[in-house]
Amino acid sequence: MALASLFTPTLIPLPTTSTFSKPHSSVPSFSSRTKKRCRIVRSVAEDREAVSMSENRRVLEEGSSSSKADIDVARDSDDIFTGRAINATIVLGFGAFAVTKLLTIDHDYWHGWTLYEILRYVPEHNWIAYEQSLKANPVLAKMAISGVVYSIGDWIAQCYGGKPIFEFDRARLFRSGLVGFTLHGSLSHYYYQLCEALFPFQQWWVVPAKVAFDQTVWSAIWNSIYFVVLGLLRLDSFTDIYGELKSTFWPMLTAGWKLWPFAHLITYGVVPVEQRLLWVDCVELIWVTILSTYSNENSQSRKSEEVSETMSSTSSQNSEE
Repeated sequence: MALASLFTPTLIPLPTTSTFSKPHSSVPSFSSRTKKRCRIVRSVAEDREAVSMSENRRVLEEGSSSSKADIDVARDSDDIFTGRAINATIVLGFGAFAVTKLLTIDHDYWHGWTLYEILRYVPEHNWIAYEQSLKANPVLAKMAISGVVYSIGDWIAQCYGGKPIFEFDRARLFRSGLVGFTLHGSLSHYYYQLCEALFPFQQWWVVPAKVAFDQTVWSAIWNSIYFVVLGLLRLDSFTDIYGELKSTFWPMLTAGWKLWPFAHLITYGVVPVEQRLLWVDCVELIWVTILSTYSNENSQSRKSEEVSETMSSTSSQNSEE
């Protein structure tokens, strides 16, 4: 029995699978890792898509802004071309009409005339026609002359200020011509008659007295009328008109003393009363250029100051907020 028990095999219990295996939660399964990778890939794709969409939006915005700028530039160029065409039509049309009227004054009598005879009698017959219009309707004739002179003077002022010959401001030119037509021609007609009534003498001192009266009383009155009426036509406020008149009154009056006393020695000493406005309007081409330049420069500087003040006040308000 003892020997049998010695040779009887002893059964040793084998370890179960639970003894060698690790817990299930410590090793991720294949499906969970696949899902995690999918989530990472999806998030990266979404980020790339968002970046690409933002870049596309930025490109589209830049493209739209550049296209708007191009459209604005094209619109401005079209407006400039249209304005040039209109201005050229006005200038060439009126110029051709005036030259045609002057050169064809004798077209009813040209039969049998040579070219030399036509050119010889054209100035004389135009002068006769002007005198006849003065006798028929002196006020209207002088108004027309002043309107033309003031329009040309403003055009010269704009060209002198740097604008091309066919890019002038039509509204500004119209305002100046309207002031010359409605006020300067008619008022000057009655003023020269009044001046003759105030100084009905033939002594040597009459001409200097008329020049002094013209360059003090009449110049002050007319310069004030010109600036006030132009301001009203520009729809300026009364405060702005008064400020402009106050700042330009004395400089313009003294500036006239450099030109008009010498011209008026001829006006009151040589030229007859009915022809004085024509001579004065010829000199006015220089004077209207000065007047128009003064008036519009002051108006533009005042507007630029108002814009700068408005921008500064707006920026200060924004900074305070």
